[in-house]
Amino acid sequence: MSILIKGVLHQGRYTDILIEENRIASISPEIKADALQQGVQIIDGKDKAVIPGFHNCHTHAAMTIFRGYGDDLPLMKWLQDYIWPVEAKMSAEDVYWGAKLACLEMIKTGTTAFMDMYMNPLATARAADEMGLRAVVSYTLFDQGSPERARQDRDNCSRYLEEFKKFGQRIKFSIGPHAIYTVCGEQLQFCHQFAQEHNVLIHLHMSETKGEWDECMKLHGTTPIRYLNDLGVLSPNLVIAHAIWVDDEEMDLLAAHGVKVVHNPASNMKLASGYEFKFEEMKRRGIGVGLGTDGCSSSNNLDMVVAMKLASFLGKVWRFDSTAVTAKSILHSATAVGADILRIDAGRIEEGALADLCLVDLNLPEMTPLHDFTSNLVYAANGSCIDTTIVDGKILMQNKHVPGEEEIMNKVKEIAYKLIPKN
Repeated sequence: MSILIKGVLHQGRYTDILIEENRIASISPEIKADALQQGVQIIDGKDKAVIPGFHNCHTHAAMTIFRGYGDDLPLMKWLQDYIWPVEAKMSAEDVYWGAKLACLEMIKTGTTAFMDMYMNPLATARAADEMGLRAVVSYTLFDQGSPERARQDRDNCSRYLEEFKKFGQRIKFSIGPHAIYTVCGEQLQFCHQFAQEHNVLIHLHMSETKGEWDECMKLHGTTPIRYLNDLGVLSPNLVIAHAIWVDDEEMDLLAAHGVKVVHNPASNMKLASGYEFKFEEMKRRGIGVGLGTDGCSSSNNLDMVVAMKLASFLGKVWRFDSTAVTAKSILHSATAVGADILRIDAGRIEEGALADLCLVDLNLPEMTPLHDFTSNLVYAANGSCIDTTIVDGKILMQNKHVPGEEEIMNKVKEIAYKLIPKN
Protein backbone atom coordinates (compact mmCIF):
# COMPACT_ATOMS: atom_id res chain seq x y z
CA MET A 1 0.00 0.00 0.00
CA SER A 2 1.13 3.56 -0.75
CA ILE A 3 0.87 6.53 1.61
CA LEU A 4 0.50 10.10 0.39
CA ILE A 5 1.14 12.90 2.89
CA LYS A 6 -0.43 16.11 1.60
CA GLY A 7 0.71 19.65 2.37
CA VAL A 8 3.19 18.96 5.17
CA LEU A 9 5.87 21.42 6.27
CA HIS A 10 9.34 20.32 5.15
CA GLN A 11 12.42 22.56 5.22
CA GLY A 12 10.33 25.71 5.41
CA ARG A 13 7.96 24.77 2.57
CA TYR A 14 4.70 22.88 2.29
CA THR A 15 5.03 19.79 0.16
CA ASP A 16 3.59 16.36 -0.63
CA ILE A 17 5.44 13.15 0.18
CA LEU A 18 4.67 9.83 -1.45
CA ILE A 19 5.66 6.58 0.23
CA GLU A 20 5.61 3.42 -1.86
CA GLU A 21 6.22 0.12 -0.10
CA ASN A 22 8.91 0.97 2.47
CA ARG A 23 10.68 3.94 0.87
CA ILE A 24 10.09 7.60 0.12
CA ALA A 25 9.22 7.57 -3.57
CA SER A 26 8.63 11.26 -4.25
CA ILE A 27 8.80 14.69 -2.62
CA SER A 28 7.02 17.35 -4.65
CA PRO A 29 4.97 20.53 -4.21
CA GLU A 30 1.93 18.62 -5.44
CA ILE A 31 1.30 14.93 -6.06
CA LYS A 32 -2.18 14.19 -7.37
CA ALA A 33 -3.82 11.25 -5.62
CA ASP A 34 -5.98 10.43 -8.63
CA ALA A 35 -2.85 9.77 -10.68
CA LEU A 36 -1.72 7.04 -8.31
CA GLN A 37 -2.62 3.40 -8.14
CA GLN A 38 -5.64 2.35 -6.12
CA GLY A 39 -5.22 1.74 -2.41
CA VAL A 40 -3.22 4.86 -1.58
CA GLN A 41 -3.81 6.12 1.95
CA ILE A 42 -3.91 9.90 2.23
CA ILE A 43 -2.71 11.72 5.34
CA ASP A 44 -3.58 15.39 5.73
CA GLY A 45 -0.39 17.26 6.60
CA LYS A 46 -2.14 20.48 7.58
CA ASP A 47 -0.64 22.02 10.75
CA LYS A 48 2.07 19.36 10.73
CA ALA A 49 5.78 19.17 9.93
CA VAL A 50 7.70 16.09 8.80
CA ILE A 51 10.95 14.96 10.40
CA PRO A 52 13.07 11.82 10.13
CA GLY A 53 12.42 9.34 12.91
CA PHE A 54 14.77 9.50 15.88
CA HIS A 55 17.44 6.84 16.43
CA ASN A 56 17.89 6.13 20.13
CA CYS A 57 21.39 4.66 20.14
CA HIS A 58 21.61 3.48 23.75
CA THR A 59 18.76 1.87 25.68
CA HIS A 60 17.97 -0.85 28.19
CA ALA A 61 14.40 -1.16 26.98
CA ALA A 62 12.87 -3.54 29.50
CA MET A 63 13.96 -1.31 32.38
CA THR A 64 10.71 0.59 31.88
CA ILE A 65 9.62 -1.76 34.66
CA PHE A 66 11.97 0.11 37.03
CA ARG A 67 10.77 3.62 36.18
CA GLY A 68 10.68 5.63 39.42
CA TYR A 69 12.02 2.76 41.54
CA GLY A 70 14.99 3.48 43.80
CA ASP A 71 15.59 7.02 42.59
CA ASP A 72 17.97 9.48 44.27
CA LEU A 73 20.25 6.85 45.79
CA PRO A 74 24.02 6.33 45.54
CA LEU A 75 24.87 4.31 42.44
CA MET A 76 26.13 1.11 44.06
CA LYS A 77 23.37 1.03 46.70
CA TRP A 78 20.82 1.51 43.91
CA LEU A 79 22.29 -1.37 41.90
CA GLN A 80 23.00 -3.81 44.71
CA ASP A 81 19.93 -3.25 46.88
CA TYR A 82 17.29 -2.34 44.32
CA ILE A 83 18.01 -3.21 40.68
CA TRP A 84 20.02 -6.44 40.73
CA PRO A 85 17.76 -8.30 43.22
CA VAL A 86 14.68 -7.58 41.10
CA GLU A 87 16.43 -8.39 37.82
CA ALA A 88 17.31 -11.81 39.26
CA LYS A 89 13.56 -12.54 39.42
CA MET A 90 12.68 -11.35 35.91
CA SER A 91 11.57 -13.90 33.33
CA ALA A 92 11.91 -13.63 29.57
CA GLU A 93 8.20 -12.80 29.46
CA ASP A 94 8.75 -9.92 31.90
CA VAL A 95 11.52 -8.59 29.66
CA TYR A 96 9.25 -8.93 26.63
CA TRP A 97 6.49 -6.82 28.16
CA GLY A 98 8.93 -4.26 29.59
CA ALA A 99 10.46 -3.92 26.14
CA LYS A 100 7.02 -3.68 24.57
CA LEU A 101 6.21 -0.73 26.82
CA ALA A 102 9.53 0.84 25.79
CA CYS A 103 8.60 0.41 22.14
CA LEU A 104 5.22 2.01 22.79
CA GLU A 105 6.85 4.99 24.48
CA MET A 106 9.38 5.35 21.67
CA ILE A 107 6.70 5.18 18.96
CA LYS A 108 4.65 7.83 20.77
CA THR A 109 7.69 10.15 21.03
CA GLY A 110 9.03 9.71 17.51
CA THR A 111 11.74 7.07 17.78
CA THR A 112 11.81 4.68 14.83
CA ALA A 113 14.95 2.67 15.69
CA PHE A 114 16.92 1.88 18.83
CA MET A 115 20.04 0.07 20.00
CA ASP A 116 19.50 -2.03 23.11
CA MET A 117 21.53 -3.93 25.67
CA TYR A 118 19.77 -6.14 28.21
CA MET A 119 19.23 -9.75 29.25
CA ASN A 120 16.99 -12.05 27.20
CA PRO A 121 17.68 -10.29 23.89
CA LEU A 122 15.25 -12.49 21.98
CA ALA A 123 12.42 -11.14 24.13
CA THR A 124 13.37 -7.56 23.29
CA ALA A 125 13.76 -8.43 19.62
CA ARG A 126 10.32 -10.06 19.58
CA ALA A 127 8.75 -6.99 21.18
CA ALA A 128 10.39 -4.61 18.71
CA ASP A 129 9.45 -6.81 15.77
CA GLU A 130 5.79 -7.02 16.82
CA MET A 131 5.59 -3.28 17.47
CA GLY A 132 7.02 -2.50 14.03
CA LEU A 133 10.19 -0.68 15.08
CA ARG A 134 13.74 -1.16 13.90
CA ALA A 135 16.15 -2.38 16.55
CA VAL A 136 19.76 -3.40 16.98
CA VAL A 137 19.60 -5.77 19.94
CA SER A 138 22.73 -6.81 21.81
CA TYR A 139 23.52 -10.01 23.62
CA THR A 140 25.15 -8.80 26.86
CA LEU A 141 28.50 -10.32 27.85
CA PHE A 142 29.18 -10.06 31.57
CA ASP A 143 31.92 -12.46 32.74
CA GLN A 144 33.35 -10.55 35.75
CA GLY A 145 36.55 -12.58 35.48
CA SER A 146 34.84 -16.00 35.42
CA PRO A 147 36.33 -18.27 32.71
CA GLU A 148 33.18 -20.41 32.70
CA ARG A 149 30.87 -17.41 32.20
CA ALA A 150 33.23 -16.06 29.51
CA ARG A 151 33.05 -19.37 27.62
CA GLN A 152 29.27 -19.43 27.95
CA ASP A 153 29.04 -15.88 26.61
CA ARG A 154 31.20 -16.75 23.60
CA ASP A 155 28.98 -19.72 22.80
CA ASN A 156 25.87 -17.59 23.20
CA CYS A 157 27.13 -14.99 20.72
CA SER A 158 27.17 -17.63 18.00
CA ARG A 159 23.85 -19.10 19.10
CA TYR A 160 22.03 -15.77 19.16
CA LEU A 161 23.55 -14.75 15.82
CA GLU A 162 21.75 -17.73 14.30
CA GLU A 163 18.52 -17.31 16.26
CA PHE A 164 18.14 -13.68 15.17
CA LYS A 165 17.90 -14.81 11.56
CA LYS A 166 14.25 -15.68 12.17
CA PHE A 167 13.46 -11.96 12.40
CA GLY A 168 13.01 -9.72 9.39
CA GLN A 169 15.36 -7.03 8.14
CA ARG A 170 14.16 -4.50 10.77
CA ILE A 171 15.79 -6.44 13.63
CA LYS A 172 19.58 -6.77 13.76
CA PHE A 173 21.86 -8.66 16.15
CA SER A 174 24.84 -7.11 17.92
CA ILE A 175 27.10 -8.05 20.80
CA GLY A 176 27.22 -6.06 24.00
CA PRO A 177 30.22 -6.49 26.28
CA HIS A 178 28.86 -4.62 29.28
CA ALA A 179 31.92 -2.60 30.32
CA ILE A 180 35.66 -2.91 30.85
CA TYR A 181 35.10 -3.52 34.58
CA THR A 182 32.73 -6.45 33.97
CA VAL A 183 34.34 -8.01 30.88
CA CYS A 184 37.97 -9.14 30.77
CA GLY A 185 40.44 -7.99 28.13
CA GLU A 186 40.59 -11.36 26.40
CA GLN A 187 36.80 -11.35 26.05
CA LEU A 188 36.88 -7.84 24.57
CA GLN A 189 39.34 -9.14 21.99
CA PHE A 190 36.96 -12.01 21.23
CA CYS A 191 34.16 -9.46 20.69
CA HIS A 192 36.35 -7.50 18.31
CA GLN A 193 37.16 -10.60 16.27
CA PHE A 194 33.56 -11.84 16.30
CA ALA A 195 32.28 -8.46 15.08
CA GLN A 196 34.81 -8.40 12.26
CA GLU A 197 33.98 -11.94 11.13
CA HIS A 198 30.20 -11.41 11.16
CA ASN A 199 30.02 -7.66 10.46
CA VAL A 200 27.96 -6.84 13.54
CA LEU A 201 28.16 -3.89 15.90
CA ILE A 202 29.69 -3.94 19.38
CA HIS A 203 27.74 -2.02 22.06
CA LEU A 204 29.88 -1.05 25.09
CA HIS A 205 29.59 1.23 28.12
CA MET A 206 32.82 3.22 28.22
CA SER A 207 34.37 6.09 30.21
CA GLU A 208 31.07 6.76 31.95
CA THR A 209 32.25 7.62 35.48
CA LYS A 210 35.30 8.93 37.26
CA GLY A 211 35.28 5.74 39.33
CA GLU A 212 35.59 3.64 36.16
CA TRP A 213 38.46 5.86 35.01
CA ASP A 214 40.25 5.54 38.36
CA GLU A 215 39.83 1.76 38.47
CA CYS A 216 41.20 1.39 34.94
CA MET A 217 44.25 3.43 35.89
CA LYS A 218 44.74 1.26 38.98
CA LEU A 219 44.33 -2.10 37.23
CA HIS A 220 45.83 -1.39 33.82
CA GLY A 221 48.01 1.67 34.32
CA THR A 222 46.21 3.61 31.60
CA THR A 223 42.90 5.26 30.76
CA PRO A 224 39.88 3.35 29.37
CA ILE A 225 40.19 4.37 25.69
CA ARG A 226 43.94 3.77 25.72
CA TYR A 227 43.30 0.39 27.32
CA LEU A 228 41.04 -0.57 24.42
CA ASN A 229 43.66 0.68 21.99
CA ASP A 230 46.32 -1.45 23.72
CA LEU A 231 44.01 -4.45 23.34
CA GLY A 232 43.63 -3.69 19.64
CA VAL A 233 39.84 -3.55 19.77
CA LEU A 234 39.07 -0.03 18.50
CA SER A 235 37.23 -0.32 15.18
CA PRO A 236 34.33 1.05 13.09
CA ASN A 237 32.17 -1.75 14.54
CA LEU A 238 32.49 -0.31 18.03
CA VAL A 239 29.73 1.91 19.48
CA ILE A 240 30.55 3.28 22.91
CA ALA A 241 27.95 4.76 25.23
CA HIS A 242 28.75 7.78 27.42
CA ALA A 243 32.46 8.58 26.77
CA ILE A 244 32.45 11.50 29.20
CA TRP A 245 35.88 10.99 30.76
CA VAL A 246 38.07 11.30 27.66
CA ASP A 247 40.95 13.56 26.69
CA ASP A 248 42.17 14.94 23.37
CA GLU A 249 44.48 12.04 22.56
CA GLU A 250 41.72 9.54 23.29
CA MET A 251 39.36 11.38 20.97
CA ASP A 252 42.07 11.27 18.30
CA LEU A 253 42.22 7.48 18.77
CA LEU A 254 38.44 7.16 18.46
CA ALA A 255 38.47 9.22 15.27
CA ALA A 256 41.41 7.32 13.75
CA HIS A 257 39.65 3.97 14.26
CA GLY A 258 36.15 5.08 13.21
CA VAL A 259 34.61 4.39 16.63
CA LYS A 260 31.11 5.79 17.17
CA VAL A 261 29.97 7.51 20.38
CA VAL A 262 26.53 7.90 21.99
CA HIS A 263 25.75 10.83 24.28
CA ASN A 264 23.25 10.13 27.10
CA PRO A 265 22.69 13.48 28.82
CA ALA A 266 19.76 12.55 31.05
CA SER A 267 21.37 9.57 32.78
CA ASN A 268 24.76 11.28 32.97
CA MET A 269 23.22 14.13 34.92
CA LYS A 270 20.79 12.11 37.04
CA LEU A 271 23.47 9.60 38.13
CA ALA A 272 26.01 12.42 38.53
CA SER A 273 28.40 10.59 36.21
CA GLY A 274 29.73 13.77 34.63
CA TYR A 275 28.66 16.58 32.37
CA GLU A 276 31.54 17.71 30.15
CA PHE A 277 30.64 15.65 27.11
CA LYS A 278 32.93 16.73 24.26
CA PHE A 279 30.29 16.99 21.54
CA GLU A 280 31.91 19.80 19.57
CA GLU A 281 35.41 18.37 19.93
CA MET A 282 34.32 14.93 18.71
CA LYS A 283 32.32 16.43 15.86
CA ARG A 284 35.36 18.42 14.67
CA ARG A 285 37.35 15.20 14.57
CA GLY A 286 34.73 13.51 12.39
CA ILE A 287 33.54 11.13 15.12
CA GLY A 288 29.95 10.02 14.61
CA VAL A 289 28.10 11.18 17.74
CA GLY A 290 24.59 9.85 18.22
CA LEU A 291 22.11 10.44 21.00
CA GLY A 292 20.57 8.06 23.53
CA THR A 293 18.29 8.08 26.53
CA ASP A 294 19.78 5.12 28.43
CA GLY A 295 17.26 3.04 30.39
CA CYS A 296 14.20 4.29 32.24
CA SER A 297 15.77 3.42 35.57
CA SER A 298 18.45 6.06 35.05
CA SER A 299 16.77 8.60 32.77
CA ASN A 300 13.11 7.84 33.57
CA ASN A 301 11.88 8.28 30.00
CA LEU A 302 12.76 7.34 26.43
CA ASP A 303 11.84 10.72 24.97
CA MET A 304 14.42 11.75 22.37
CA VAL A 305 12.95 15.25 22.07
CA VAL A 306 13.74 15.81 25.74
CA ALA A 307 17.18 14.21 25.24
CA MET A 308 17.94 16.68 22.45
CA LYS A 309 17.10 19.65 24.68
CA LEU A 310 19.19 18.32 27.56
CA ALA A 311 22.16 17.59 25.29
CA SER A 312 22.09 21.05 23.77
CA PHE A 313 21.61 22.94 27.04
CA LEU A 314 24.23 20.87 28.84
CA GLY A 315 26.74 21.38 26.03
CA LYS A 316 26.26 25.13 26.25
CA VAL A 317 26.40 25.58 30.00
CA TRP A 318 29.63 23.77 30.87
CA ARG A 319 31.41 25.68 28.09
CA PHE A 320 29.77 28.99 28.99
CA ASP A 321 29.04 29.23 25.26
CA SER A 322 25.48 29.77 24.04
CA THR A 323 26.53 29.03 20.44
CA ALA A 324 27.68 25.46 21.20
CA VAL A 325 25.65 22.31 20.41
CA THR A 326 23.02 24.06 18.31
CA ALA A 327 19.48 22.84 17.83
CA LYS A 328 20.29 22.00 14.21
CA SER A 329 23.38 19.96 15.09
CA ILE A 330 21.72 17.95 17.85
CA LEU A 331 18.69 17.18 15.65
CA HIS A 332 21.14 15.91 13.01
CA SER A 333 22.78 13.68 15.63
CA ALA A 334 19.44 12.30 16.81
CA THR A 335 18.34 11.45 13.26
CA ALA A 336 20.89 11.17 10.44
CA VAL A 337 23.97 10.39 12.52
CA GLY A 338 22.04 7.90 14.63
CA ALA A 339 20.87 6.14 11.47
CA ASP A 340 24.44 5.97 10.21
CA ILE A 341 25.63 4.51 13.52
CA LEU A 342 22.95 1.81 13.38
CA ARG A 343 23.63 1.20 9.68
CA ILE A 344 20.11 2.07 8.62
CA ASP A 345 19.35 3.85 5.35
CA ALA A 346 17.13 6.39 7.05
CA GLY A 347 17.42 9.52 9.20
CA ARG A 348 16.78 11.84 6.26
CA ILE A 349 13.69 13.02 4.39
CA GLU A 350 14.82 12.39 0.83
CA GLU A 351 13.71 10.35 -2.14
CA GLY A 352 14.92 6.76 -1.99
CA ALA A 353 15.43 6.71 1.78
CA LEU A 354 13.58 4.25 3.98
CA ALA A 355 10.18 5.60 4.98
CA ASP A 356 10.93 6.01 8.69
CA LEU A 357 9.47 9.39 9.55
CA CYS A 358 7.23 11.32 11.91
CA LEU A 359 4.71 14.12 11.68
CA VAL A 360 4.95 16.83 14.31
CA ASP A 361 1.80 18.57 15.54
CA LEU A 362 2.31 22.32 14.99
CA ASN A 363 -1.04 23.27 16.53
CA LEU A 364 0.38 23.38 20.06
CA PRO A 365 1.20 26.29 22.39
CA GLU A 366 4.87 25.25 22.58
CA MET A 367 5.13 25.28 18.78
CA THR A 368 3.64 28.77 18.54
CA PRO A 369 4.76 31.10 17.01
CA LEU A 370 6.80 29.22 14.42
CA HIS A 371 9.76 31.55 13.92
CA ASP A 372 12.06 28.54 13.66
CA PHE A 373 10.70 24.99 13.55
CA THR A 374 13.94 23.27 14.62
CA SER A 375 14.37 25.65 17.53
CA ASN A 376 10.82 25.01 18.72
CA LEU A 377 11.20 21.25 18.37
CA VAL A 378 14.49 21.02 20.29
CA TYR A 379 14.12 23.81 22.85
CA ALA A 380 10.36 24.11 23.46
CA ALA A 381 8.68 20.80 22.77
CA ASN A 382 8.67 17.29 24.19
CA GLY A 383 7.76 13.95 22.64
CA SER A 384 4.03 14.57 22.96
CA CYS A 385 4.31 16.82 19.90
CA ILE A 386 4.58 13.70 17.69
CA ASP A 387 1.28 13.04 15.94
CA THR A 388 2.17 10.25 13.49
CA THR A 389 4.99 7.69 13.39
CA ILE A 390 5.75 5.68 10.25
CA VAL A 391 8.38 2.91 10.09
CA ASP A 392 9.24 0.88 7.01
CA GLY A 393 6.33 2.45 5.19
CA LYS A 394 3.78 1.36 7.82
CA ILE A 395 1.82 3.65 10.11
CA LEU A 396 2.52 2.71 13.73
CA MET A 397 0.79 5.70 15.27
CA GLN A 398 -1.71 8.20 13.90
CA ASN A 399 -3.50 11.00 15.74
CA LYS A 400 -1.27 10.19 18.73
CA HIS A 401 -2.76 6.73 19.27
CA VAL A 402 -1.06 3.35 18.96
CA PRO A 403 -3.34 0.32 18.61
CA GLY A 404 -3.22 -1.82 21.76
CA GLU A 405 -1.44 0.73 23.94
CA GLU A 406 -3.85 0.35 26.87
CA GLU A 407 -3.26 -3.41 27.04
CA ILE A 408 0.52 -2.94 27.09
CA MET A 409 0.43 -0.41 29.92
CA ASN A 410 -1.94 -2.51 32.01
CA LYS A 411 0.18 -5.65 31.56
CA VAL A 412 3.39 -3.89 32.56
CA LYS A 413 1.74 -2.46 35.68
CA GLU A 414 0.76 -6.00 36.65
CA ILE A 415 4.30 -7.31 36.11
CA ALA A 416 6.00 -4.37 37.82
CA TYR A 417 3.88 -4.64 40.96
CA LYS A 418 4.48 -8.39 41.05
CA LEU A 419 8.24 -7.88 40.93
CA ILE A 420 8.25 -4.75 43.08
CA PRO A 421 5.31 -4.80 45.53
CA LYS A 422 3.81 -1.39 46.23
CA ASN A 423 4.44 0.01 49.71
